[in-house]
Amino acid sequence: MITPPDRTPLPREFFDRPVLEVAPDLLGRLLVRTTPDGPIALRLTEVEAYDGPNDPGSHAYRGRTPRNDVMFGPPGHVYVYFTYGMWHCMNLVCGPEGTASGVLLRAGEIVEGAELARERRLSARNDKELAKGPARLATALDVDRSLDGTDACTPADTPIRVLTGAPVPPEQVRSGPRTGVAGDGGVHPWRFWVADDPTVSPYRAHAPRRRSR
Repeated sequence: MITPPDRTPLPREFFDRPVLEVAPDLLGRLLVRTTPDGPIALRLTEVEAYDGPNDPGSHAYRGRTPRNDVMFGPPGHVYVYFTYGMWHCMNLVCGPEGTASGVLLRAGEIVEGAELARERRLSARNDKELAKGPARLATALDVDRSLDGTDACTPADTPIRVLTGAPVPPEQVRSGPRTGVAGDGGVHPWRFWVADDPTVSPYRAHAPRRRSR
């Protein structure tokens, strides 16, 4: 008999821990995005940890700015940023208020509302690709900067909630270098994923962007 995932919202205390504890523990959890057209639920399969002032790869490494302000706030909130002038990416803030650490949500399996995700991810060749990568995940869930600062720990029908789900056993968790991170921040093995899961995105080392002539 298969036990259905627990749909109890994760408490704020879950996120009020060091980022390297929270990140692997997010695997298997359910992220529910409530849209005007209906809910979309995603099982997290890949994440990356970013440790604020201790991490050259973090947006908060050089301090507080209007862009990263949410990272310095209470744990359990959503930090959304816009990158390369075209994509949004979604993070969950963790650690005590003021520490500015967070977890980038890199990939997941759409387990509810796939028809809604497909409408936003027309280029996906199959459902395994709907949220395979951080920008694809945000697109599939209709996440943009308007959701920056959303509290994901409330039991009410808010735009984004994180539920207990079905945590992944430690022996099924893998870790390695973060994808596309340059310099000193690229050496940390702070990307975590579910072993052999087809929704996990491929690893890519950082490649400097060339300017067109």
